[in-house]
Amino acid sequence: MRTRLRTLHIGEWTYTWRAAIGQVDGDGADSHRCVRVRAWGAGKNGRALEADLLSKAMSVGWTPAATDGSYPEPADVRFLIVRALALGWDPGALGGTFRLTEEHEVELPGFLLTDRVRDAGARDPSARVAQANDRREGMDPGGPGQLR
Repeated sequence: MRTRLRTLHIGEWTYTWRAAIGQVDGDGADSHRCVRVRAWGAGKNGRALEADLLSKAMSVGWTPAATDGSYPEPADVRFLIVRALALGWDPGALGGTFRLTEEHEVELPGFLLTDRVRDAGARDPSARVAQANDRREGMDPGGPGQLR
């Protein structure tokens, strides 16, 4: 299957990005949709931005990872790029990867960042999705800043 590359313009820069759909397992028997976003601002030889997005969808059936249709919008990717630039990502540097992780506390309308894809000991995605949905419903006033 061929990977589709998309472009996004922010200021004078043109960014190329792609998103790959996968899944991440929770501590229980559940799996959640996870979308890995990679973006480049200076071609494929430049430093890539990478973020693993955990879908916040909950009511999507018996096996959420199989039935969840969540996919990042260009506005979501734009937000990730702007946030990464503010955190020090230099897309013009040669090689390497700048990763947005859970510690950056980035939350999108439909996604959270997750480290569980690379670190099996990272926080449980099921609990994080439930907390995010509680915050949205007003049951938990705490939480990271959100894109609105």
